[in-house]
Amino acid sequence: MISAVRPAQYPPPILPEIAVCGRSNAGKSTLVNKLLQRKSLAKTGKTPGKTRLINFFAVNGQWYLVDLPGYGFAKVSHAMRAEWGKMMALYFAERKNLRGVVQLVDIRHKPTDGDLTMLNMLRERGVPALVVATKADKIARGARTRQLRLLAQTLAIEDYKLILPFSALDGTGQAELRAEISALTEPE
Repeated sequence: MISAVRPAQYPPPILPEIAVCGRSNAGKSTLVNKLLQRKSLAKTGKTPGKTRLINFFAVNGQWYLVDLPGYGFAKVSHAMRAEWGKMMALYFAERKNLRGVVQLVDIRHKPTDGDLTMLNMLRERGVPALVVATKADKIARGARTRQLRLLAQTLAIEDYKLILPFSALDGTGQAELRAEISALTEPE
């Protein structure tokens, strides 16, 4: 729909909104494409950090999906990272129609300080957050529970079952994620 840097460029806040955030290499664009069932709507690539603006997608005229810039891994200057931080803080402060955030973490790795900072900021603002552990197909099914427990412990989530494992390749968690988003975007 539109790529924005500042609130004046955002679409009108008339529809429910779900944002997607995570590290630059967590698979945000892949998840957006899979969720919206479009092959290359959001740009993906081998180099993290492709998303540099706040990208708004109108979904069936019923809600907005917002792809936020990644944090933590992209090879960009400190000044650019600082700008992304300001841009995202302003987004979270301005969007009254934001119903929730899907925060992505890579299931294979311990969450970073950036992941915890983002989740704590969402908690402080009272924004519902669904933590999604991407790339679930990259580890054995038997190892998933151990990794989910590590994620839950690091992110101060009371039960590892509150984290949704997800794979764009084998379909793990896709139906569950759609159901969670549907619940958040239902008319009030």
